[in-house]
Amino acid sequence: MAVQVALQPSVSYEIQFVGKIKTALFGGEGLFFASLTGPGRVWLQSLPLSRMADRIYKAAPQTGTRREEGSILGGLGNILDGDR
Repeated sequence: MAVQVALQPSVSYEIQFVGKIKTALFGGEGLFFASLTGPGRVWLQSLPLSRMADRIYKAAPQTGTRREEGSILGGLGNILDGDR
């Protein structure tokens, strides 16, 4: 599982190797440990990117219209897609 991280500039971090190889491989803890220190906020996001994008899309206000900015052919694309 991939985890995305964002942190404020006031937060410092250090990546450390987990002590023993055997524990890291068979203990389920992984090979590295991140140590975060200092004042500030840290945001972690562990959803797969597709699920996160789906949740953002569902939470966004839906206007019911499709707008093509900067394209002369935007309206033609809607007709060809069957939207009109």
